[in-house]
Parts: sequence; C-alpha cells; structure tokens
Amino acid sequence: MELAYYSDYAVRLVNSEEPARGKDTLTTVEAVRDLFGDNSSAARRATDADVTRFRSVRARLRGVFEAADKGDETLAVDLLNSLLLEFPVSPQISGHDFRDDDGRPLWHMHLADHPSNATAGYAAIAAMGLAFHLTEYGVDRLGLCEAAPCRNAYLDTSTNRSRRYCSDRCATRANVAAYRARKRLEADRSGSSGLAAESAQRSSASGDR
Repeated sequence: MELAYYSDYAVRLVNSEEPARGKDTLTTVEAVRDLFGDNSSAARRATDADVTRFRSVRARLRGVFEAADKGDETLAVDLLNSLLLEFPVSPQISGHDFRDDDGRPLWHMHLADHPSNATAGYAAIAAMGLAFHLTEYGVDRLGLCEAAPCRNAYLDTSTNRSRRYCSDRCATRANVAAYRARKRLEADRSGSSGLAAESAQRSSASGDR
C-alpha cells in the first residue's frame, strides 16, 4: 500500500465540515468512527471526548489545504510539520492479506500508530499520508473546490494538474453557472447594442428634419 494512500484520511476529516454552508457532520462519536473506514480496530478506541479533539485537528488540516490553495507553500509545509511533530507514527513493513503467485507476502509499507487516544492515531496517519502526497506530487496538488460555496478539500491526481473541483457534481454545477452567466452577458450586450442603434436612428431622424 502506497503511503500517499493515507492522505485520504486528511480529506475525509476536512470534508466532514462545510463552513460556508454551516454544515458539520462531526457531532457524535459514531461520526468519528465512520471516518476510520475499514480500520475498525482503531475506530473502536473512539470516545465522546474525541469529537472535540477531531474538530481541532480538522481545523489545522484545513489550514494546510487553505495555504496550498493560496500558493503559500512554506506555510502549508510548516502547518503540516507541526502536526507531524505532535502526532508521530511508526512506519513498518507489512505483508498481511496479500500473496503473490508463489504464496509469499507482497511486502509494503504500513503506518502503525501507538496512540493514547483515537484522535492521536487518526491525526498521525492523516498527517503522514498528506506529507507523502505533498512531497511526492507537489503542494499545488492540494486544493479546495472552486464551486462556491463548497470549498471541500481534494487531492489533484490529474496528469496535467488541472483539477479545480472536489467532484463531478461540483464541476457540472460550476460549468452550468458559467454558461448561464455568459448567456446573461451576451443578452445584456445585445440589449445595449439594440438601444444604441435605436438612439442613433432617432438622432439621425432628428437631424434630417
């Protein structure tokens, strides 16, 4: 498993809140556990106290995406480094559940955590995964959706670094809005041209008299 895979932990946590819409799904311990996905053993460590702790880490991770979105690479790296220092992990070689044709394990790197609570474990994995993604692909591969008021976080894995939206739904919504705006502008210009032509005709008629 590539270590950059763990960057999805950061995206899931950041996107549990949509500040511009006033939405926040991270309100219960069950919501915290859902963020762990298939990592059920880690999820079982979560308690009600982790709700507040998760929100704090979420704000710091969003800060990384916001800095990257603004092109401030140094700030993005500094913010991420502070999380890495506070929530360390232990990289380990793992071969669980994978076998090649000869029946041998398919060895890969795995992030093992030994946290005092569920938040520390999740934050460690999310921060390390995001760090690997950032150093592998570049800070400009961390973005925030341009389809207002969404602003969800995303990881740009496109070949030409062209991603601007968190989902196809937001991309479609933004394209439709841009199309309608162009049509309104064209209609306004057409109307202005018509009024100008009519005014010119009136002026010409008055001059003829």
